[in-house]
Amino acid sequence: MAIKVLIVDDSALMRSLLSEVINSAPDLEVVGVAPDPIAAREMIKTLAPDVLTLDIEMPKMDGLDFLARLMRLRPMPVVMISSLTRSGSEATLQA
Repeated sequence: MAIKVLIVDDSALMRSLLSEVINSAPDLEVVGVAPDPIAAREMIKTLAPDVLTLDIEMPKMDGLDFLARLMRLRPMPVVMISSLTRSGSEATLQA
């Protein structure tokens, strides 16, 4: 049985690339993609993913705020994704 992944990223290109990479793994399956945390919240309820990929910087709500809320209400594994953070940066450490 494949691990169900929900991708949350405001970049259509990143959603597409992550979907392609994740779906190429035999034990992973992308069950949905969301352009922001607001859409992701509803998709989590309906799709019940096992893990999320989550961009740090997004409109409407940034990934760190969403992560804090998610961990209080429905703790689950999350892989933080960002092309804008560097190793040791504040956002990386906070995530």
